[in-house]
Amino acid sequence: MKTNAQHSENEDLPVPGKDVLDADQHISAVPDKDALGSDHVISTSHARSFPSCDPGPEMKSGFFSEYSADLFRAGLDGDRGMVSEITSRNHAWLRTGITKGGETVLHIAAAAKHLRIVKWVIQLDPTSLIYTNKDGSTPFCFAAVSGVVEIAEMMRQHNSDLPNIRGRQGMTPLHMAVLLGHRAMVRYLLEVTDAEKLTDQDRIEILISSIDTDLFDVALDILRNNLRLALLRDARGETALHALARKPLKIVAYQPGISRIFSGSFATQEGKEPKAALELTQTLWNQVRQQTKEDISALIRKPWRLLFVAAKLGKVEFLTILIQTYPDLIWKVDENRYSIFHIAVIHRQVEIFKLIYEVGAIKNLIATYKDESENNMLHLASKLAPANRLSCVSGAALQMQRQLQWFEAVKQIVRPEYTEAENKNKEMPQDLFSKEHEALRKQGEDWMKKTAESCALVAALIATMVFSAAFQLPGGLNNDTGSPVLVKKTSFVFFTMSNAVSLFTSTAAILMFLSILTSRYAERDFLVSLPLKLMIGLILLLISIATMVLSFTVTFFIIFQEGLRWSPITVAILATVPVTLFALQQFPILAEMYY
Repeated sequence: MKTNAQHSENEDLPVPGKDVLDADQHISAVPDKDALGSDHVISTSHARSFPSCDPGPEMKSGFFSEYSADLFRAGLDGDRGMVSEITSRNHAWLRTGITKGGETVLHIAAAAKHLRIVKWVIQLDPTSLIYTNKDGSTPFCFAAVSGVVEIAEMMRQHNSDLPNIRGRQGMTPLHMAVLLGHRAMVRYLLEVTDAEKLTDQDRIEILISSIDTDLFDVALDILRNNLRLALLRDARGETALHALARKPLKIVAYQPGISRIFSGSFATQEGKEPKAALELTQTLWNQVRQQTKEDISALIRKPWRLLFVAAKLGKVEFLTILIQTYPDLIWKVDENRYSIFHIAVIHRQVEIFKLIYEVGAIKNLIATYKDESENNMLHLASKLAPANRLSCVSGAALQMQRQLQWFEAVKQIVRPEYTEAENKNKEMPQDLFSKEHEALRKQGEDWMKKTAESCALVAALIATMVFSAAFQLPGGLNNDTGSPVLVKKTSFVFFTMSNAVSLFTSTAAILMFLSILTSRYAERDFLVSLPLKLMIGLILLLISIATMVLSFTVTFFIIFQEGLRWSPITVAILATVPVTLFALQQFPILAEMYY
């Protein structure tokens, strides 16, 4: 179908009078449960009558699908000319459902964020604002989902009650905007939505949804306006504190190993809580801890134990806020008789584990807890870490090192006799560690050998090249004395020194990698010996590559010192590329081994 050329994008189309719109084609209906779908839930106190978007009798013929498809594409693409051409034939198309879901062109244009189309359609037919799709959602609901505040403002200017009209599953436009995380739209809808028409269930659902979508500042404002929400639960039985407890932290690239845990240095976290999230946690907890001890226990225990979920995720700041004002939480255990510190050991959460040193002598009592299988805390440290925690370190050998560091760290807080204690399977912690980590040890051995073999090959090639370069000096030899012609040149001294350093460091790197290949690969070797050898070997290899490239570059300066000056400068710039690439590729491994 061709578009009407008379309707340009910048042309203001005439707005027909009320007599143009045929009221007989309106089909009014109360959006009951059957019309909205079986999953649509709406309170009877909020149920209202709105017209549906079914096509008129003359639009149910064969050309309906053709026109509806064109109108759908026009609304989606913002083609006002096409919309004008179709609706000029019959203005009832403006309030006719053109999709299987019953959306009108105004629904589509609002969802597609076409402000001009929305404005034009509203001018043509203001009543199209209250037409709902099969889910009971008005175009304003689609505007809320789009996040474009200008569209919502324009719609509300024609009907101030639109923010209070519920849509799919009885949700308000405000709740829909929160679920999509549109902060600006949420702020606007908070101002224009009638708070008296929101139930407590609406408010707690909106509060928890804002936490789920990282709108912590919005959630804080909502809570401060109604502190009772801190104790309410949503349809799943969760409180806002539960929502914060299960909110994972953002992952960063590196963190120091826990071998530094006893040195007093604060290890880098895998993520930090936003300031607004911490303020929200503190505000919620201030309300919760005013309850009785029994009520507090019930709140943090049901529908799931939020303390242990937070410990599993490493949310140390969240737990610190709770424990500082309510120390009894330290003694809480789950169904396996695990405290938050046991959970931290199982899931390798460094910062949570560090909290055990701040509780003084209490840690000696907590460390005595055993589960039903008689596993103490050291048994838990002996088990293989979850896959997501192993992947925090690259390379099986370094993963094995991290596991050994955990085992040694936990060993320092348990009673000495626990290192030899057996569980119900007659397994001591060290035996269980060897059993659980045998496959990882084997993988670490293979990874270490392959890395050493590859690096040794590169070092051997460098040593061969720089050794031969020592007997092919630039400038040639003096036939009378046998001394190099350029022996007194500064550039020649740079060449000889860099060539010698490259030869010696590459040779030392070969020896270091050979010592790795001939190691016994016992468990204890992965703790210090093997990582240290690999780190030294990689550093020596990097130095040998850098000095080899330096000697090559100096040779060009010597050869072209009387010729083209730009040629050796260009070579010097290009020479930095391989050195930089090697350094960037090996830096993550070096950084992890250093930590």
